[in-house]
Amino acid sequence: MEEGQQRKGTTTVGLICKDAVVMAADKRGSMGYLIASKDVDKILKITDRVALTIAGMASDGQMLAKFLRAEMELYKLNTGTDPNLTVAANLMANIIFEKAKSFIPYLVQLIVGGLDDGNEPALYSLDMGGSIIKEKQYYSTGSGSPMAFGVLEDNYKDNMTTDQAVELTVRAISAAMKRDCATGEGIDVIIIDRKGTFKRLDKEKVMSIAKK
Repeated sequence: MEEGQQRKGTTTVGLICKDAVVMAADKRGSMGYLIASKDVDKILKITDRVALTIAGMASDGQMLAKFLRAEMELYKLNTGTDPNLTVAANLMANIIFEKAKSFIPYLVQLIVGGLDDGNEPALYSLDMGGSIIKEKQYYSTGSGSPMAFGVLEDNYKDNMTTDQAVELTVRAISAAMKRDCATGEGIDVIIIDRKGTFKRLDKEKVMSIAKK
């Protein structure tokens, strides 16, 4: 088995705020008790309006992201319009479900986030069986998610600003890094705002937030 197929364990977070969706994840790729990589991208851009986070088997998550990017390009070519988040999330759920019926599922837990109709920020969570749930506030996946959920549930507020949402997602991942051995090596944060702007925060800014 290739090394990339064995990387497991992570913490990812998606959060809806007033003007954007904020998604965050750690950078560690684990293989049992071995740290197989210290620089894994677990937040993958699909379009300017859609991104997904990966927890589980890295190879499965990366392949699913490639499938979804290709399908979104075909959708745009066929319809002349940019696909919204609901289109992307439901297509991903269908892809995962069809594979699960073979009893050899994609070993992933995903958060698909971005902009829905009317440029409304939204989140969907998907599991390896193909179930899909629209989350109203936030969600977390991976081995460190119990710690992340504790921080999110204690501190989330409706209509948070983007800066407040970024700080909270970083705090949630930081809490997981302190307690989960499969989570670590830094934090990635992306923002998709109502204007359809996809932004990945630089490492220095994320580290300054984490040190607060």
